[in-house]
Amino acid sequence: MAEVLTDLGIKEILAQFNIDELNNGASTGGHWFNTRGEQIDSVSPVDGSIIASVKSASEVDYEAVVLKGQEAFKEWRTWPAPKRGEVVRQLAEKLREYKDPLGKLVSYEMGKSLQEGLGEVQEMIDICDFAVGLSRQLHGLTMHSERPGHRMYEQYHPLGIVGIISAFNFPVAVWNWNTALAWICGDVCIWKPSEKAPITAIACQEITKQVFDANGVPEGVSGLVIGGAEIGKLMAEDKRVPLVSATGSTRMGKSVGAAVGARLGKSLLELGGNNAIIITPTADLKIVLPGAVFGAVGTCGQRCTSTRRLIVHEDVYETVKSALVKAYGQLKIGNPLDQNNHVGPLIDKDAVAMYLDALENAKAEGGNIIAEGGVLSGEGYESGCYVKPAMVEAKNEFAIVQHETFAPILYLMKYSGSVENAIKIQNNVPQGLSSAIMTNDLKESESFLSANGSDCGIANVNIGTSGAEIGGAFGGEKETGGGRESGSDAWKIYMRRQTNTINYTDSLPLAQGIKFEL
Repeated sequence: MAEVLTDLGIKEILAQFNIDELNNGASTGGHWFNTRGEQIDSVSPVDGSIIASVKSASEVDYEAVVLKGQEAFKEWRTWPAPKRGEVVRQLAEKLREYKDPLGKLVSYEMGKSLQEGLGEVQEMIDICDFAVGLSRQLHGLTMHSERPGHRMYEQYHPLGIVGIISAFNFPVAVWNWNTALAWICGDVCIWKPSEKAPITAIACQEITKQVFDANGVPEGVSGLVIGGAEIGKLMAEDKRVPLVSATGSTRMGKSVGAAVGARLGKSLLELGGNNAIIITPTADLKIVLPGAVFGAVGTCGQRCTSTRRLIVHEDVYETVKSALVKAYGQLKIGNPLDQNNHVGPLIDKDAVAMYLDALENAKAEGGNIIAEGGVLSGEGYESGCYVKPAMVEAKNEFAIVQHETFAPILYLMKYSGSVENAIKIQNNVPQGLSSAIMTNDLKESESFLSANGSDCGIANVNIGTSGAEIGGAFGGEKETGGGRESGSDAWKIYMRRQTNTINYTDSLPLAQGIKFEL
């Protein structure tokens, strides 16, 4: 096992980030607590090796991190926003420096291709760059008052502690999507990473520490608590954490949302997707094929924006179907660090079991398998996490199609008539994250983007469902949770809005012309 780590250069990367065989699971930035909780072994789905282990944080550790965060917030909120932005700018530079080793570690711990691992770190760099500019644009509004001699304006203030619960599929980017914005807004952050990918979290904390130390950032601005669902529960129920940002399954999000809502806190939920591409008769196959195939098999189908459904017009159905079957036959499955491979492993054997169950359920409901799935074994597949991307002819109303399976299973379905019929099929699932249409017909594309069109938070034309632009607000509707991260005005959720009215006269006129004489 140690030999494998050495061969892949992982041991050197771990040393670069001060990661030991056994690590503590709670930190306030520079200080690491001597945690004594249950040991979490991070097992790579690439080859089944234990990368490193972490001692989980306890409730006592969580409490200590929160108290330090509260203390740090009192100072951090007084730093001018552009000065906080300068710290984030330096973090981007440090991430550029560590892009290769961090990207490789992401790939090895999570199982996504090396290009996707590097791309995830690039996302972190991009959101930091975005946040730097934003640090000078946290604008409010000036408004006219109905009362003479009065002026009104609104402003935004730091919120406090932001709790971040992230998922394994994007083990570092989701954290930075939140922290880059929260930090320039003057908030402090406490991060509970997925227990399936804790090592990359430690690496991020070490990178951040270098930048924060150089700038005298208060201890506690970047908190980390590694543990299971019990840590997430503590965070969701904690009145000292005004905002909880949670990324993961709909089931998890409903639990977090209910707990945060019960105390009237704010939650930012980015949950499941069940994303579809509509392919119309005028679609350009040169675009359809790479968009659909990458969307379905990239990250081994473990993106919230992965393409789950293809809704194809009957006139081009057979053409699209045969082209996809041919493309699937050319996919190379294997070690994601080998850039000749298209598809890496699922995260663990539990994910493999869900993948197999989904295929059985699809067949039981009448689905026709046109690209055979299955688990791979033998040399290079020792982890037991490598599966074949599968394609199933199905109907949208199948129970399994209504459910998001985090695996490379693509459901192919046919529509007839107008594009409105395809849109109706697309929207008829509980989730509403990402959607796309492939068409060269202006009317069809505009119909898809209209109020009568896609009900998703993301609606694309002639690009796939997978992948997020940093400048746009990312998130979805319905069971996706309604939260928005990243671009546009997503920063506002990390701040509290305040309306101010100033009377610069010697009298006190009341609103709505009310008279109150004493």
